[in-house]
Parts: sequence; C-alpha cells; structure tokens
Amino acid sequence: MAVLITGGAGYIGSHMVLDLVARGETPIVLDDLSTGFEWLLPAAVPLIRGDVADQALIRRIIEKHNIDAIAHFAAKIVVPDSVSDPLGYYESNTVKARSLIEGAVKSGVKNFIFSSTAAVYGEPDEMPLSEETRPNPISPYGRSKLMVEWMLEDARHAYGLQSMVLRYFNVAGADPEARSGQATPHATHLIKTACEVVTGKRHSMSVFGCDYATRDGTCVRDYIHVSDLAAAHRLALDYLRAGNKGLMLNCAYGHGSTVNEVIYAVKRVSGVDFSVDYAPRRAGDPPEVIAKGNKIKSTLGFKPHYDDLDTIVKHALAFEQKLQSRS
Repeated sequence: MAVLITGGAGYIGSHMVLDLVARGETPIVLDDLSTGFEWLLPAAVPLIRGDVADQALIRRIIEKHNIDAIAHFAAKIVVPDSVSDPLGYYESNTVKARSLIEGAVKSGVKNFIFSSTAAVYGEPDEMPLSEETRPNPISPYGRSKLMVEWMLEDARHAYGLQSMVLRYFNVAGADPEARSGQATPHATHLIKTACEVVTGKRHSMSVFGCDYATRDGTCVRDYIHVSDLAAAHRLALDYLRAGNKGLMLNCAYGHGSTVNEVIYAVKRVSGVDFSVDYAPRRAGDPPEVIAKGNKIKSTLGFKPHYDDLDTIVKHALAFEQKLQSRS
C-alpha cells in the first residue's frame, strides 16, 4: 500500500514525504509545481506533475501504485490574496478538492488526510482554541478550507471515506538536516521574513501593530515546527489505517510567542542585529491565536520533538542559508 501526497513538493508536504521515507514507505507525489520544487524531494520518490482535479489521472495513480490513503496539501494559502481573488481560491481549494475526494471515493480509497487551517476559527471570543470552538472564518481562504471539511464529513457518512482533518496553527522551521524548508518566493511568514533579513535577501522587515493587549504589545501566535507537524500526519495515517473513524484535530503546541519574541530569537540565534519597522495594525489580525493542543496528544500520542523557539529559528535559518547558496 502507498500514500498519495498532493502538493508533496511544497513546504509541508515535502516534510511528510521525508517522514514517510524515513520509516520505509514510498509516497507518491502529485504536484503541479506552481509553488513546489522537485529538488525538495528525495530522488527515489516518484513525482507526477499534474492537477489534483484530473480525476482520470487520480484513478490511474491509485490503481498503478495501490494507493490506500491520500494526504491533501495542495492549495493556495495567502489570506490577503484570497480577499482580492476569492473565486480563484474557491476554485483551487474547494472545487478541486471536491474532484479529488470524488476520485478517492470512486477508486475505493478509504483514508484521507486534509491539510486545514486555524483560519477556519476567524476571530473567536475564546482563547485558547479547542476543537469544540465554533468555526467562523473571516476570509475566503478560511471559508474555502472549511467547505472542504464539510464535504469530507458528508463523504464519511455517505461513502465511508474516513478523514483526518488537521487544522494547522503557525507552521515554522525546516527539516533539521536542511533537506527541505520554506522555499517559496515572497513568503509572508514571520520567521521566514526575519531569516531573509539576516541573510541579506531583505533590507528590513515590518511589524504590524505594537499596541495590542499582549505582554509586549505585539501579536501572539502558536508556532509548530514543520517536522513535528509532519510526524502528526504520520500518526494520523496510522490512526486511520488501524480502522479508526476520522476526526478533526488542532495541530499546535498550546503556547505562543509574540512577534517581538520571535524577532529577538532570530537575532539571538543568528548573532545578527537588523532593523525593524513598526507599522499600524493590519485589518483582521487578532491579538492572540493559541490552541489548547492536548487532544492531538491524547488521541494520536503526539509528542513534539522541536517545541523550542530557538530550535525552530535555527532550522529555518539553516535552510535559508542553503537557499542563498543555491542562488
């Protein structure tokens, strides 16, 4: 049996590939390479360039490689872009996911792992967030992901397709051996941006808002190392393969760091000081986003290995330096 990983040449998908290869599996990657990179993948891993909505292609892959599970990472992920191009996001994230789900059902695949997001919660009144927190997305990106969650729930009842929905919080860091990391140009993630300043790719960076009701006035986010997140997907796969019913889980550590704390960590780890511009708040940025983070531990036995901000920064910086050497 094998796992089909859509978007497997991207940031998070490639880390799941590395995790599965490490335990002797041969994942099959489907990626259109619009934001992914073939060089992030081990040479022995099959890469099929194509569209996740191509049902004929999906059926051929499932039959040829005896696929028993699909991990769906392929998506558009930039929240402001979803506001300016909502129909493009609904097409890529929702409509194409519907085709992929139908292809899985028609081909007899019973296990499905979906890459969702904390953006489905919107701006909730309660904090920290639990799996029982009511979703209320405020962006087309968040809504496009929540729609897929609904489709998977309906597909479970109608067709027996068991799905693990994993809602990511702030994914950061890189493979500890620098084999993969965040390689997408113009990425907006905080740690990635700060590391680009350290390596000279950017001259400075901006912090949006320093007057929030937090411990230092900047926003608080729950960061999770991408390799720990990949391990969570592997545990989710094992959970489904063991015959368990699918469910939804938050993927986070359960504690947060402020924007300033992240910047100080990058300066501390790199030994490089750099300028930071403080700008007004951005619309739609909640002061704090933190998960409870206990259900994934009790359900899947998730035990993070890299729950340390300096370690996350160290790995992200090492990969950024590798990118610089490639250019």
